[in-house]
Amino acid sequence: MLAAPFAHRLQPIIHGAFTTAQQAGYEFTAAANTNAITLVFFTRKGASDTKPIASLPRGSVQSGFNEVAIRALSLACGVRPHRSLQIRARLNFRFKVRVRTLDHLLATLRRYCGALPDLRQGKNTSYAMADFALAAFAPFFLQSPSFLAHQRHLQTGRGRSNCETLFGMSKIPGDSQVRAMLDPVDPAHFYPMVADVLAVLQESGGLDAMRCLDGHLLIALDGSQYHCSDKIHCPNCSHRTRGKDKTEYFHTLLCAAVVAPGHNRAVPLQPEFIVPQDGHDKQDCESRAVRRWLAAHAAQYARLDPVYLGDDLMSRQPTCQAVLDEGAHFLFVCKPDSHPAIEEFRTGIVLDELLQRVRRGKQWTTYRYQWLCDVPLRGDAKAINVNWFTIEIINQDGAVTYRNSFITDLPVTRDTVAALAAAGRARWKIENETFNVLKTKGYNLEHNFGHGRQNLSAVLATLNLLAFACHTACDLADRAWKAARRELVTRQGFFHALRTLTSYLVFPSWENLLETMAFNRPPPLGP
Repeated sequence: MLAAPFAHRLQPIIHGAFTTAQQAGYEFTAAANTNAITLVFFTRKGASDTKPIASLPRGSVQSGFNEVAIRALSLACGVRPHRSLQIRARLNFRFKVRVRTLDHLLATLRRYCGALPDLRQGKNTSYAMADFALAAFAPFFLQSPSFLAHQRHLQTGRGRSNCETLFGMSKIPGDSQVRAMLDPVDPAHFYPMVADVLAVLQESGGLDAMRCLDGHLLIALDGSQYHCSDKIHCPNCSHRTRGKDKTEYFHTLLCAAVVAPGHNRAVPLQPEFIVPQDGHDKQDCESRAVRRWLAAHAAQYARLDPVYLGDDLMSRQPTCQAVLDEGAHFLFVCKPDSHPAIEEFRTGIVLDELLQRVRRGKQWTTYRYQWLCDVPLRGDAKAINVNWFTIEIINQDGAVTYRNSFITDLPVTRDTVAALAAAGRARWKIENETFNVLKTKGYNLEHNFGHGRQNLSAVLATLNLLAFACHTACDLADRAWKAARRELVTRQGFFHALRTLTSYLVFPSWENLLETMAFNRPPPLGP
């Protein structure tokens, strides 16, 4: 069965267009999955062979099916199907149309944006809620702060804009309207979109490529500040004192991201915002945010068999226990200074040790691993036992260039300690491949795009994260996107071309735009 929104749009088209075909003795049904839609036409008359549509006489019932299927899917999905549509005509006629990854993700986002609560009263509703949310998302996705201004000029001069053709917006609202309408929206309304991004990566094999430790996925957790000011603030701001009388207001979020050793991509998941909590006199903190995130989202990711990574702040019993209560595993940094009970326990014990020599170019590097199992995490009777290990990297001159220690609930043995250490060190990818990219590579996470009095700052940060997640999915799964990225070589060059082309030309589809960027199609001509 089709999802309700798709069926609602497709049904009236099919009802009128297929009347003639039904009179000729045919029946049809439809089905859909994440990124493919199949129309199945059953015949009561039977068919004995299989022929490609191109060889059938124009105007026949079969070619009529083809034309109507393309038209129906184009209108229902807002995309242009591939032309390689064929009939397999033994017991049924079967049309299968692949929907591009990017088109699918944006169609899904439009659906979530269209379901946002509308608090307006009266008749002043000329803009749909989806228009406000997509108008906020589009500049992040194109990494173009002036995108809406350029599209208003195109709308005036050409009668249409890329807001309509690429993002499915019916009208372009003003910047102040966008901020006012998104301020009361709970950012959690956008969180289901993350599951769609992961589904795309799962189907394309992108998630499987990130698995390690015998099939586990690594989910790194870490906090980051994304707004700071001594003047602009709201009730959801945290605050701190600078000097004697200066108060600084800031926003912080806890970010979760799928990472992997040796993998240059990170997939951001739902954030958890560190904001004042009802019933608490103390300010919110990262440790509480981690436990809230686990309570809200860990069950959703249990099927991925995750191992949660975190810094030393998370290697405390409440967080470790919260992970275990969700049926997951942890691998946290464990600094000696903050865990005296572990240091005292292992004093005088001869540790198991593994030495590995690795050649890098002309240099030899030694990796030394030591570990100890069933160590009490803290010095009381209720302490849970963990497995502790440390890694040292020593250059050929004998100097230690890296040292760190970790705790985990996973078995630590001579066969697993090196892989565990590599996984633990992958925690830094949430800093490098996530926060660094978001703050310095065009997303401008720390810029104040709008603060509001309620949730605006959090909503805009969430849409920024979703833009990053969609980019990652396209980098791994969308063929046209990857072709354009290859031709333009650098990330900076790719988004510069994207901004420039969409500022002056209106493209009928993402396929058309990306093929133009890959030099496989000339740019569209003006009116």
